[in-house]
Amino acid sequence: MERIMVNELENHINKKVEIKGWVYRVRKLKNITFIILRDRTGLVQCVVENSCMDISGVKLESVVSIIGEVKESNNALNFFEILIEKFQVINGSIGELPIEINKDELEINLDTMLNNRVLSLRHAKVNSIFKIQNIIVRGFRQLLINEGFTEIFTPKIVAEGTEGGTDMFQVKYFENIAYLAQSPQFYKQMMVGAGFERVFEVAHVYRAEQHNTTRHLNEYISMDLEMGFIKDEEDIMEMEERLLKFILNKVEEEGKIYLETLNADMPKIEDKIPKIKFSEALKILEKEYNKTDLDGDLDPEGEKLICRYAKEKLGCDFIFLTHYPRRKRPMYTMPYGEEETRSFDLLFRGVEITTGGQRIHDYNMLIKNIEYKGLVPENYENYTSLFKHGMPIHGGLAIGLERITAQLLSLENVRESSLFPRDRTRLVP
Repeated sequence: MERIMVNELENHINKKVEIKGWVYRVRKLKNITFIILRDRTGLVQCVVENSCMDISGVKLESVVSIIGEVKESNNALNFFEILIEKFQVINGSIGELPIEINKDELEINLDTMLNNRVLSLRHAKVNSIFKIQNIIVRGFRQLLINEGFTEIFTPKIVAEGTEGGTDMFQVKYFENIAYLAQSPQFYKQMMVGAGFERVFEVAHVYRAEQHNTTRHLNEYISMDLEMGFIKDEEDIMEMEERLLKFILNKVEEEGKIYLETLNADMPKIEDKIPKIKFSEALKILEKEYNKTDLDGDLDPEGEKLICRYAKEKLGCDFIFLTHYPRRKRPMYTMPYGEEETRSFDLLFRGVEITTGGQRIHDYNMLIKNIEYKGLVPENYENYTSLFKHGMPIHGGLAIGLERITAQLLSLENVRESSLFPRDRTRLVP
């Protein structure tokens, strides 16, 4: 008999079916026993008379097969239930469950959740986080493909860093030293120069930063894009705005059940995402919030405050900060005058989720900027040589997938939006 999924059972009323999944809950009464079975599509109530078979001893989270007839019924889950005719334990649960996942809320701390990650992922709310995350990624891919982008897959073992060689994980690569990639930045630009013009990648990146905060991971998923023949960084911001509107609409349409499970408050982008120069943001923080301790970048408090300003004064959960100081941006960032750059960050509900901007496309300017950053141009010849042979004006961005997921769903810690997080202390599971 072919397995039927729970969400298909409404089409099989008064028919015999086989379902398979996990035992979510068991309740034995005097004459009958109720079993709630869970598969990847939902929950269903199954009923058996105790005089026919005693299945009350089956343990929660055991994997079972049930054959029975689908009958109309008035219960809290569906308008139908299954009258069990045959019950088989495929793989029983051993010992006591380390966490209880058949409750509405997973009442455990984050470490316990992550130490029992596979089990915690069976909980409806935790599971829903990653169903939403999957929709975000599909939306990212779908819009960019529709806009003429090509998906690429770049090396994660590299010879040098994209941001000056700092905060990198070192790898022994046969007789040489290599590093885990901080970003696909160089390769994205290479592919623009190779004539693809528009490229994107969704892949892991690695940062050997010592942070151990609620917003940092040492391995995370970066959604990157790069596009050629732009006017300036404004084209990149416009692309991200279209992208976000598309993704948010897709999440609302396709993820409704998961948003309801998580009680998530979806943001709206009614018109345009507001833009403020970084220097102006510093003045706002000083005037509105008496914050004067910033130098070249925003700290977490500054990000929260400027997002508060955007929400209260500008009516938007998102805000672009533009023209970051040249001394604080990577050597490939296009300068704007002597002190600023054609770069931006996108902040969302108090956290930076995107960094982007226009890149340097002129070879001589790039070499000078590498020297300005105190780096040695000869160490980057594999990268800089491509700028000798015709590179269009181009730019791009990178969105942290875990961060945008966490902010969208109002999660307290970015680790909650990482399947198997890697941070300063965690290497398992």
